[in-house]
Amino acid sequence: MKVLAIGNRIFVTSFQMAGIEGIDVQNSKEALSRIKQIHSRSEAGLILLSDDIGKEIRLDLARIRSVKPIPLIFELPSPGSKKEKVDYRALLKQILGV
Repeated sequence: MKVLAIGNRIFVTSFQMAGIEGIDVQNSKEALSRIKQIHSRSEAGLILLSDDIGKEIRLDLARIRSVKPIPLIFELPSPGSKKEKVDYRALLKQILGV
C-alpha cells in the first residue's frame, strides 16, 4: 500500500521531495472527490491531507472513516497555517456514531 499527500501545490510538492506521491487539488470539493476514488479502489494505506482543505470536509471524512478504516486519513498543517486545537474525543465519537 502506498502513501498519498493531498493538498495545495506547496503541500504536495514538499512530500514529493520526500518520495511520496501527491495529488494537487484546488479546493475541498475536489479533494473529497479524489479521496472517495482512492477509498473505493483501496490503492492507498495512508492519505496525508492538508488541514486547510480538510477542515471544510471533516464530517464527510468522518463518514468515510466509519465505513472503512483504511486508508487512514490524517490531516497535517499546511505551510503557513495557524495552530488549531482539535478535539480528538469528539472526532472519535463522531466516527463511532456515539
